[in-house]
Amino acid sequence: MHAILIHGMGRTPASMLILAIRLRSAGIQPHFFGYSAAFERWQSCVNRLEKCIHQHTRDDDFIIIGHSLGAVLTRGVLPRLTHQPLACFFLAPPTKACLAAQKLAPSRLYKLLTGEMGQLLASPHFMNSLPAPDVPIKIYSGINGLRGRRSPFGEQLNDGVLAVEETLLPNVPYETIAAVHTFIMNKKAIAEDIVKLMNSAR
Repeated sequence: MHAILIHGMGRTPASMLILAIRLRSAGIQPHFFGYSAAFERWQSCVNRLEKCIHQHTRDDDFIIIGHSLGAVLTRGVLPRLTHQPLACFFLAPPTKACLAAQKLAPSRLYKLLTGEMGQLLASPHFMNSLPAPDVPIKIYSGINGLRGRRSPFGEQLNDGVLAVEETLLPNVPYETIAAVHTFIMNKKAIAEDIVKLMNSAR
């Protein structure tokens, strides 16, 4: 079985390395998809992702694991795949136009660092237009963000970037993880859960 690993915005494939090592030790072959939100447009990135998935999986069984923007890219590419994954696992995925992106979108620095894709994350029209996936999905939501008077999230559970509520999809199971947004993929419990779920599905 193959696993396509898609990192989040502002990160690189190296951010998924610990997860990849854990998957490989369980007999799942990881493949990395790299991109730069600052220099690449949405459509060209989705086109490359489609080619990457086909190149590495052909007709073999595979799963997709996307962190943050990587999960959004996954939702964008799924309708284009003739050979669908067995399942998708979303780590801290923005599933709506999140508060952080909307607040930062007008900033010149944010525009420079995140390009078109950063603006799309702040667009309710775009985020609401993403199709609901037709394959099994599980979401992992971090809860180690600051809460209280000094937090932009108030008392809401959050990972420092997204509130848990901003990571959910209707009728999709989710699990809260004691992690912050940037490093949620390094949690051993996530790798173990993915392996367990895929072993039980075989």
